[in-house]
Amino acid sequence: MISHDILVVGGGLAGLAAALNSDPALSVAVVSKVHPLRSHSVAAQGGINAPLGNNPDAKDDTWEKHAFDTIKGSDYLADQDSAEMMCRLAAPTIYQLDTLGVPFSRFPGGVIAQRPFGGAGFPRTCYAADRTGLVILHTLYEHSIRKNVQFYNEWFVTKLVVDDGKCLGVVVYDLASGEIIPVKARAVIFATGGYGRVYLKTTNAFINHGSGIGIAYRAGVPLQDLEFVQFHPTSLFGKNILITEGARGEGGYLVNNQGKRFMEDYAPVALELAPRDIVARAIQTEVDEGRGYEKEYVHLDLRHIGAEKIKKRLPGIREICHNFASLDPIDTPIPIQPAQHYSMGGIDVDESCASTVEGFFAAGECACVSVHGANRLGGNSLLDTVVFGKVAGEEASRRMKNLSGSKKAEKLLQDEVVKLKSRITAWQSRDSGIKVHRLLDRLKNIMSDRVGIFRNKKELAAALQEIAMVRDDYKEAYISGDCLRYSQELVNIIEFASMLDLAEVITLGGFNREETRGSHFRTDFPKRNDKDWLKHTMVKYEGGKPCISYADVKIDKYEPKERKY
Repeated sequence: MISHDILVVGGGLAGLAAALNSDPALSVAVVSKVHPLRSHSVAAQGGINAPLGNNPDAKDDTWEKHAFDTIKGSDYLADQDSAEMMCRLAAPTIYQLDTLGVPFSRFPGGVIAQRPFGGAGFPRTCYAADRTGLVILHTLYEHSIRKNVQFYNEWFVTKLVVDDGKCLGVVVYDLASGEIIPVKARAVIFATGGYGRVYLKTTNAFINHGSGIGIAYRAGVPLQDLEFVQFHPTSLFGKNILITEGARGEGGYLVNNQGKRFMEDYAPVALELAPRDIVARAIQTEVDEGRGYEKEYVHLDLRHIGAEKIKKRLPGIREICHNFASLDPIDTPIPIQPAQHYSMGGIDVDESCASTVEGFFAAGECACVSVHGANRLGGNSLLDTVVFGKVAGEEASRRMKNLSGSKKAEKLLQDEVVKLKSRITAWQSRDSGIKVHRLLDRLKNIMSDRVGIFRNKKELAAALQEIAMVRDDYKEAYISGDCLRYSQELVNIIEFASMLDLAEVITLGGFNREETRGSHFRTDFPKRNDKDWLKHTMVKYEGGKPCISYADVKIDKYEPKERKY
């Protein structure tokens, strides 16, 4: 049996930050479903926020102003102490990344360049052209190798083993060998990313099924605010590849089929740089009311920016347009539409990234420290991963001295291995039934059609019924073939259980929340209701079903007000 002091699950930015900042005297390992450099963090394009004040228009920026923008952008659902902590640590985090060698773009004189992003009072988004996530991930991975962090690549975690409120370790499926392996750990940090592939149209990679969140849920860890799903305003029509907010930060216009720059009707001051929930709804409204192209999309027009700036600051976007749309944004507008992009909710953890289960921590998109509330500002996700990844690594290391191992750990882990092998045998023993990819197609359509940008009671109720039907059909799922080496079919059939759980929790939370707040827009309750709904949705798996409760939002110095941009 493999054993480590700290086991980090996920090789993206949050996971690598956790591993790098764990105590080097401890045995630390990273389990990653793919090679770390294929983690979805590489898809983050536009930048990472920090109040450095390097832009001439941001000389008066401070961490307090960054915190206010974050809290206002969250539609006042963020826990304000957590948001303040993240923003206070933002500038030191950027300087640390700079010291590690992240190749940020520079202004004349050599200071880190910063561009405007939506919902921000100042241009505070630091960037590396439009490949920011990629270069930060490569840098942290290089330092992880230098630090001799142990990596188990192409290992897929299937179970978080908890006993009497204590985390004992995980069970993994090694894709290369086909083996099921128990891994004992005194502390486990989940940094497993989001669940975008629950939706039909998403900017997320094909690996983003959200199973880390689902595994924690089934282990008894509460989930928080999962009904708040961010739809990015600008994904490439037809492919839904992300077109960075940086394109609008550099001056891009959103234009409908009448040639009108329509954001003046929705956010007359901020225009294209309003928060993402507002821009996404504006685009969808234009399309729904017949002002889109082919009843599907609008245009993102960069032509007026000029060839030189596009080539220098948006080279990746130009490359994407060439390769996937056969157009050049220098002379042709980009067809864009909203697509699922990010989860504001996730595994419930506190400011130290600790959960209610002793020895279990979470950071990054899979976690909910509650810094994003009902809507995340662009540029805050990379900040979240690096800040709280580091916090998780440091906190897990600090608590190690108080985390005693369990004498039952090895037996309980081995028992879970036996259970999984039994399930696999059952799936393989069937020669007919339902293939899980068919069920996944049904689930994606349910979520996109009924639990999307605009929601109402009738559609959400129908979605819950249909999800229950898919769950019944999942009992008839099977896999073909006996070879378990690199069996994507096995990965999918295991992960689908988590996807069903997440779809149910997202929909149930949205059904119960009878208000509009941030990304959650109820057409039958179109106003924010602070009196009844200024609270977090908490969902715990008990008695074979989701049980909902509510928790207070931590209000500090910023009293909730109407959001205007």
